[in-house]
Amino acid sequence: MTDQQTWLAAAVVAVLVIAAVLAWTAWRKGRPFAAGDVFRASRLSAGNHLFPTQVLVTPSSVVQCTPRWIGREEESIHITHVSSVKIDTGLLFSDVCVETSGGSDPIRCHGHRKADAVRIKALIERYQTEHYGGGGRRTVGSALF
Repeated sequence: MTDQQTWLAAAVVAVLVIAAVLAWTAWRKGRPFAAGDVFRASRLSAGNHLFPTQVLVTPSSVVQCTPRWIGREEESIHITHVSSVKIDTGLLFSDVCVETSGGSDPIRCHGHRKADAVRIKALIERYQTEHYGGGGRRTVGSALF
């Protein structure tokens, strides 16, 4: 092997190693960021090709997580501060907007499957109903009004 062939082989190996590290990073950051009901946007939708946005719905909060090359951005809304959930259904994917009653910015996520968007809304409504005592029925003498 000549010096030029050695240099070329080393360059090809370096490019392959860098590509493998980048692919592994994109795959790793695309995994669910928490246990529970995590909904990941499709990689085929705009803005979600490398690092798809994820939404976690728990009995106490709704959390949107957007991975970045370094770190991630998270935004959460307590379940009692959710005022409405809007689903905008397109041809292939749905967008979900979780509005707050506290005046802060809503959580907007693009590119979810239609079934996931409906499930997000149903979970939020279920957790709110459970939090407020099963549908608003109050008995006389109850501490909750």
